[in-house]
Amino acid sequence: MRDVSLSSGPGRLLVFAYGVFAVAATGRSVLQLATDAGRAPVAYSLSLLAAVIYLVATTCLLLGGRRGWLVAVVACTLELVGVLGVGALSYVATDLFPDKTVWSHFGQGYGYLPLVLPFAGLAWLRATRPEVAPG
Repeated sequence: MRDVSLSSGPGRLLVFAYGVFAVAATGRSVLQLATDAGRAPVAYSLSLLAAVIYLVATTCLLLGGRRGWLVAVVACTLELVGVLGVGALSYVATDLFPDKTVWSHFGQGYGYLPLVLPFAGLAWLRATRPEVAPG
């Protein structure tokens, strides 16, 4: 791997952002599922999935290494697919999203940061990509 740690420099900001979103999405989705799951089970479950993805990304950015880097790439890619898919679905199937969730409306309720975060994460991971051994 290059001399740059995944959690150094700009990576610290990413770790912080992912950590905040992991806590926020977990707390909100667990509360929504526990108190009013019948209102929007799909939306609240997708928020819980987002929370798990944020937690995985946070952990892998902190741990680093080849495996951490690879899992972080997968997590950020899933996050990007999720925010784009759920964002579009929330405009098409509005009945499934009566409340704001972390990915609904492309993260509008969170200042669109959920839409920006996977792009930033993938850009950072590209910049810190492990070197391929010559062979």
